[in-house]
Amino acid sequence: MNRLGFAFSSLLVLLGLASSMLFVVDQRQFGVVYALGQIKEVITEPGLNFKLPPPFQNVSYIDKRLLTLDSTDTEPMLTAEKQRVVIDWYVRWRISDPSEYIRNVGTNEAAGASQLNRVVRNAFQEEINKRTVKELLSLKREALMDDVKREVLEQVRGAKPWGVDVVDVRLTRVDYVEAITESVYRRMEAERKRVANELRSTGGAEGEKIRADADRQREVTIANAYRDAQKIKGEGDAEASRIYAEAFGRDPQFAQFYRSLDAYRASLGKKGDVMVVDPANTEFFKVFRGSSTAPVPAKK
Repeated sequence: MNRLGFAFSSLLVLLGLASSMLFVVDQRQFGVVYALGQIKEVITEPGLNFKLPPPFQNVSYIDKRLLTLDSTDTEPMLTAEKQRVVIDWYVRWRISDPSEYIRNVGTNEAAGASQLNRVVRNAFQEEINKRTVKELLSLKREALMDDVKREVLEQVRGAKPWGVDVVDVRLTRVDYVEAITESVYRRMEAERKRVANELRSTGGAEGEKIRADADRQREVTIANAYRDAQKIKGEGDAEASRIYAEAFGRDPQFAQFYRSLDAYRASLGKKGDVMVVDPANTEFFKVFRGSSTAPVPAKK
């Protein structure tokens, strides 16, 4: 029974010893083997590996993938014309040499991100100080990012290389500080209102001009129509007078009789018309009195 327990305990010890000597490196990581605090080996290929058991050797892992560092600092920067702007940026970077990275930067990705953030921000500050806001928002923005990337690479590849590679530097936003932004928005709003009022005034003036022209054309059209109507009416009256004169000129007495009848019809044509005159002493009723001027009907 004691031999069985001893064998089982020995097996557990051997399994524990084997597990402390074996480790797996993932394809997304570097495996760094330390021997008494010193870097013994850097494993770049994935797979199963061997090492001495602790405390003789230990292993740590560093990410070998492409990492992204986003800006977190909202401190404004000064442009060439002394305008205060706030920028957003990001950097794509990776650890290329784990040995140099551990010696000069740190043992994890956070240490590199912290130091890289400081270097990138200083580079952006230096380049933005050389440029105006217009240049930051124009095509020269690409040149700015290229210059910042160049300066960052010079820093990380200097006398003490960081063992990192900076793949890309991007500037994502350039904006005024909040106080200036509010002023700019107010100025833009005032400008838009001025343009809107100007357009309304121009539209109102054009509308009045169109209405005035339409009224003028209406008055001209009515006047021309009235003139033509009066002209036609006058021509008609003249033609009627000519026809009357020609017809009545053949028999003046009949013409006088016919006009007297028209006058009677116009004066006494309505029911209830009353006229108080002396038929014996007025020329108006001479036809009724049988005046000698009345026409005598022709005999058949």
